[in-house]
Amino acid sequence: MDTNPSFLTVNFHFIHGKTDERLSELRTYNSGLTCFSEGTSMTEKYWSCCPQSWKSFSLNCYFISNDTKTWTESKNSCSAMNSHLLVTNTKEEQDFIIQNLDKSSAYYVGLSDPEGNGDWQWVDQTPYNASATFWHPGEPNYQWERCVMLNNPSRRSWGLNDVTCETPQRSICKMMKIHL
Repeated sequence: MDTNPSFLTVNFHFIHGKTDERLSELRTYNSGLTCFSEGTSMTEKYWSCCPQSWKSFSLNCYFISNDTKTWTESKNSCSAMNSHLLVTNTKEEQDFIIQNLDKSSAYYVGLSDPEGNGDWQWVDQTPYNASATFWHPGEPNYQWERCVMLNNPSRRSWGLNDVTCETPQRSICKMMKIHL
């Protein structure tokens, strides 16, 4: 069963509204958001929001699926939620993600080698940097394995593993938070 949440994309035009009023209006049109108060002082306050059941970290929201799909189906599922498969940019982000995963599962991420020539590409067009990528030792290893999953095969450490794209796996979607 597909457990991906569906949500409504709403465009707003606020005129001379205060943040609390904008938040109230946003929740009126989309009750499926969870919003967080952020800011550095009592006078400087803003809100960031993620769809319900998504996890919040830094400037982004993350959805960890419970259903399994091929890499392409997972990519399309994320796109349908106005997000993309996970692109990890920092060790801190990677650490946050793995704290929320089931160690007995594997999760597709947004890295692939469409031509099988070692030209790895992130789905959001972030430049690929091998030294900033968290591959398992010996990976990537086979040119016919063109998609990437995050897994913990030894139950000791998480890392990236290149795999065939057709094997159903869970996935992780990422989107930028909505800021008010």
